[in-house]
Amino acid sequence: RGRQKVSGTTATWKHSKFSLIDLAGSEKGNITNTNKQQSEGANINRSLLALGNVINALADRKKNPKNFIPYRDSKLTRLLKDSLGGSCKTIMIANLSPSSKSYEDTYNTLKYANRAKNIKVELVDNVVQVERHLSEY
Repeated sequence: RGRQKVSGTTATWKHSKFSLIDLAGSEKGNITNTNKQQSEGANINRSLLALGNVINALADRKKNPKNFIPYRDSKLTRLLKDSLGGSCKTIMIANLSPSSKSYEDTYNTLKYANRAKNIKVELVDNVVQVERHLSEY
């Protein structure tokens, strides 16, 4: 802070970010659920809906480049902003069930993953030039 800078002392830093996010599945209301469980389920569904809206907007960006991306609609989409629309490689793993009882959930998961597959981003190296103090070497 109070140290003198020496000219010509710069460094190049590459920085990266690794995020691992486990998304809960959609929650269905049940008669046996308590009010707290129903409230949690509603919040999960609200966040997943906001994420679906962001995924749709990003997938349609090629057709309409000025399309607004609603990242601020939920905390989840704010956290995933760099991963979805930034300069990141993103992988989505969809968990499917072979059971006929889970047909609707599996079908919805496949539709969700297919929409996410249509997101195209241009990757750019995250390189920062930083001036350094001589004492930091």
